[in-house]
Amino acid sequence: MARLIVSGSRGTDDPTMATLPFMAAKTAKEQGHDVVLWLWNEAVTLARKGTADHVTGVNLTPLKDLLAAVQSAGVPIWVCGACAVARQIAQSELVSGASVKGMPDYITAVVERDRSIAF
Repeated sequence: MARLIVSGSRGTDDPTMATLPFMAAKTAKEQGHDVVLWLWNEAVTLARKGTADHVTGVNLTPLKDLLAAVQSAGVPIWVCGACAVARQIAQSELVSGASVKGMPDYITAVVERDRSIAF
């Protein structure tokens, strides 16, 4: 089992790229790996309740289904705090399993993990 952090930076502006980190986190968890999903830049909007309901990448599973799978698998969803503030997203607006984290948390996780995958 590997320890992974999967990072996504794209949001509703690019549905295909927005979906890929969720696919990767879901797949890695299904393979038995320890996974954290880190959302930063525009991707933080995907952690806002209801946003994933309207995102489907080209020929990909709808984001709402991937989000549900990630949540039910217990994958922590970390939302960049500075990015959330810039987009006026409060902790109370986030989906279940998502929490606001800072850059120190992200750097610590990257250092402690075996691999970092970025989209």
